[in-house]
Amino acid sequence: MNIHEYQAKALFRDNGVKVVEGIHCTSVEQALQAYDTLNSQIVAVKSQIHAGGRGKGTLYTPDGTSVVMEGGVKIAFNREEVESYATNIIGNLLVTNQTGAEGKLVRNLYVESGCAIAHEYYLAILVDREEKSVLIMASTEGGMDIEEVAEHSPEAIHKIWVDPSAGLLGFQKRDLGVSLGLSGSALKSFFGLIGNLYQLFIDNDCSMVEINPLVRSEDDEIIALDGKVGFDSNAHFRHRVSWDEMRDLSEEDAAEIRADEADLSYVNLDGNIGCLVNGAGLAMATMDVIKLYGGEPANFLDVGGGANEEQVKTAFGIILEDENVKGILVNIFGGIMRCDIIARGIIAATKSLDLNIPLVVRLAGTNVEQGKEILSQSGLNIHAANDLAEGAEKIVSLIGGGV
Repeated sequence: MNIHEYQAKALFRDNGVKVVEGIHCTSVEQALQAYDTLNSQIVAVKSQIHAGGRGKGTLYTPDGTSVVMEGGVKIAFNREEVESYATNIIGNLLVTNQTGAEGKLVRNLYVESGCAIAHEYYLAILVDREEKSVLIMASTEGGMDIEEVAEHSPEAIHKIWVDPSAGLLGFQKRDLGVSLGLSGSALKSFFGLIGNLYQLFIDNDCSMVEINPLVRSEDDEIIALDGKVGFDSNAHFRHRVSWDEMRDLSEEDAAEIRADEADLSYVNLDGNIGCLVNGAGLAMATMDVIKLYGGEPANFLDVGGGANEEQVKTAFGIILEDENVKGILVNIFGGIMRCDIIARGIIAATKSLDLNIPLVVRLAGTNVEQGKEILSQSGLNIHAANDLAEGAEKIVSLIGGGV
């Protein structure tokens, strides 16, 4: 789960990570009031969407036909510029290198006081699953895409791995700060910030915290001038109230929201073969085999180990909302899940949704013979497959090849 920059900044502030003052706005009038309240001649007017690259993005009219303004983050030097930038941002589409060509509609704005910057840095805290550790990355090359830095100046990226059982140790803070060229009061300020940021990361079950840029001010304070925070959704049960308050459903895929409400794991992809599978590992394998036979999966959809007929029907409905889907492959290995229940769900979904695209079903496991019998006697145009390879090959052939 991701949150907006203004929410990340509030989280930083509450946890002792220094930020400059800013005000969340949803209208031009509020942006002007924010400028007056902040009492800072220079302010940053920032688009708020769940995507990076805002500063280098392009704003379009809501129908996407006309360019409104280049850049979704602007520096305003007076009240008139705040009004102009806010007008051009709120209610328009922002297209960045992370949104795709369709862009995202900007509904929120953050007006932030200016800061006297001496140097810009990059800082991120991530979960490194391979190392079973928390990875902290920092660079002296802040304010630009870290991917570019990694490609052209990899030596400028400094990394430390933190053992979660030991926590972030003093020598690690020192080594990281020194690697950034910090000393004196700036190094002391960095000590405090990185320690508090790490604790925030752990306490809030974050999957990622990124600050780009992290800045050293002219008076040697280390300040988070940006904030990007992602939470590990598996920990939602521990933070249900606070996370639900911060969640912006307008920034999320509508189909993924409905899937979540139905206890289904769904991620939309760019292909044309819908996948309905039980188990995340089997779902990944199914997508791999589809690609092996020249097809492209349209989604990741795991119905879990205990799905019922209604969930299967919901899953089909979600898949079919994607206009790119030309066929569906169902791959079920029944352990806890019974194949006869899945078969009934498939039939109910096919009838109620008036399915008119190819459907291939591979069943294995508990009550598999009953499941196959139910499908064969349904009178519906359902293509059976004995194994995954046969199923993938069939669905790719039935839709006339890959994308």
